[in-house]
Amino acid sequence: MRILHTADWHLGKRLEQSERTEEHQAFLDWLIQTLQTEKIDVLIVAGDVFDTGSPSNTAFEQYYGFLRRVKDTNCREVIIIGGNHDSISTLNAPSTLLKYFNVHIIGGVPEDFTDQIIEIHNPSGELELVVCAVPFLRDRDIRLSVSGETAEERETRIKQGICDHYHRFKEYIGEYKANHIPVIATGHLFAAGSSTSDSEKEIHVGNLGQVGGDQFPVEFDYVALGHIHRPQVINEMNHIRYSGSPIPLSFSETDDRKQVIVLEFEAGELVSLVEVEVPGYRKLIRIKGDFEKVKTKLVLLEDPGTLYPAWVEVQVETAAFIFDLEEQLNTLIVNKPFIERLFPRQLRTRAVLNLDEQTHEAMALTDLDPQTVFLKRCEAEYPEQDHADLLLTFKEVLEYMAQKEDKG
Repeated sequence: MRILHTADWHLGKRLEQSERTEEHQAFLDWLIQTLQTEKIDVLIVAGDVFDTGSPSNTAFEQYYGFLRRVKDTNCREVIIIGGNHDSISTLNAPSTLLKYFNVHIIGGVPEDFTDQIIEIHNPSGELELVVCAVPFLRDRDIRLSVSGETAEERETRIKQGICDHYHRFKEYIGEYKANHIPVIATGHLFAAGSSTSDSEKEIHVGNLGQVGGDQFPVEFDYVALGHIHRPQVINEMNHIRYSGSPIPLSFSETDDRKQVIVLEFEAGELVSLVEVEVPGYRKLIRIKGDFEKVKTKLVLLEDPGTLYPAWVEVQVETAAFIFDLEEQLNTLIVNKPFIERLFPRQLRTRAVLNLDEQTHEAMALTDLDPQTVFLKRCEAEYPEQDHADLLLTFKEVLEYMAQKEDKG
């Protein structure tokens, strides 16, 4: 049996006001072809199918269009879990209908715990694979708030709640393992030691919710993770992996090698694990330096040869605001049709301790997430105080609002 693991599509995602629809569609077209050429039996999407809880009509069209086309391939079963960006109700709404087409949706933790356990049979009706389809675990799924608990106690409670959720499967999968049926688990979470990019939005606070690879039950033959956009192996445990996002979702991911992961099981054993590179359809380029340096770098840029023209983030380090920066930069790319758009940023340099020690302050508000804005405000109002507890409370409010949106 052959399984393909992917995650973090973020359909509907924009880069500022720029649509990513073409790139997403190119990836989905490639994925359909890959399901066919790789003779994939089971497709696993480990969360964040959509970028928001209220996807656009275009994002919905891409999603359902893809699922329809899967039926024209060798792929017999599709398993999709909800991520922190997904609305539970939006994902689950068509689940009863989609199940008739062997598309299994677990948008959130179901009332019946065992509904997360999905059996996969071969065309002859023989059981060949079991998937413990665990979605993004929200606070209400893993712990109850305890009045007066400390930040350390909250951290311990969340980590323990996540571990307990996964270890609870052991009482149900023992018989499968005894019969040499491979068991795969999914997850949408922070794993300890993972490397993030600018495009992940934190839900749990700091280290909260970070689970080490050795804390997953050893009974799992493979753990298919989502949430982190850089593909990576966790704690050098080759069977616990993030597939990463299929397209770069921020300029911090410009050098990432995007991929999906193809697994093959024979006689209940994992015999092959292959990283299949996803073609780059648009190059995101980041250049940085003082004004003269970035102008030189921009002039020297060469055609990356991608399907769609490149987008270039230009970070200019400057002591004084340059009012016509964008106009000046645009004159440099008039004869470069392979560059479609520039994203200029001005990084103000100012002395902090002395003239030799400089810091950079982003001058574009669009670069800042709510957490960063809140922290900067705290530092301005209470410069001498520790803001850890305030930041913790603020992040819990963000999570509560995200959960409230899901219910709506």
